[in-house]
Amino acid sequence: MSEYILKTEEISKNFGGVSAVDKFSMKISEGEIQGIIGPNGAGKTTIFNLLSHIYCPDTGTVELNGVDVTAKDQITIASMGLSRTFQNTRLFTGLNVLDNVKVGLDHNGKYSIIEAFFKLPRVRREEKRIEAEAKKCLEVLELSKYEKARPSNLPYGIQRRVEIARALASNPKILMLDEPAAGLNPEEVFELIDFIRDIKKNFKLSILIIEHRMDLIMNLCDYIYVQDFGHTIAEGTPEEIQCNPAVLAAYLGEEE
Repeated sequence: MSEYILKTEEISKNFGGVSAVDKFSMKISEGEIQGIIGPNGAGKTTIFNLLSHIYCPDTGTVELNGVDVTAKDQITIASMGLSRTFQNTRLFTGLNVLDNVKVGLDHNGKYSIIEAFFKLPRVRREEKRIEAEAKKCLEVLELSKYEKARPSNLPYGIQRRVEIARALASNPKILMLDEPAAGLNPEEVFELIDFIRDIKKNFKLSILIIEHRMDLIMNLCDYIYVQDFGHTIAEGTPEEIQCNPAVLAAYLGEEE
């Protein structure tokens, strides 16, 4: 077994001759929280899309728990323990909170299409199991009181938590959060920081975060990568990043 849950070696992606990500390398160990920061257009979300295989890398490799998954499809990668959220909440407004979380477990259903069509006993057993696991996830995250509510009727901060709960329902080894603090006020951001710490403690996983909110990144991350125009311009601990001249110039708009 690899000492790294997730590892990339010089992954790159070009769009129409423009380099969105250029030779990005990283290593995440079990239990770590790492962050990727940078201005808009720096390639952060493209990295997430490469890791979750929405895009295929043009060059480089991606390993998940020691297995080369560079050429794997999204479903295989998800089943191997990688789960993610997106910049904008993608909850199903026609479903209640519990059903939204159950969606995160659908790929684990152990029955065939024919069994599902005829509603055979194994289908009913699996549906009960999926519902029980979804309820347990909501309980651990203290979201049970919202399980019958429609997402559109909930505060935006709670909607964000429900989306994270859906990503956690499949019990991943690594959770990738794409700007989880987007749209939150300062008080909600600090509540989210505690929420993510609780996730790490209760689910015992590794977390990779893209975020513009420096208070969240600096309070949570063990290690940070800084992207600018597709390139990694710095990496290190929060303390090292805060005083790095290249970061101050590119991300905070200060002169080197």
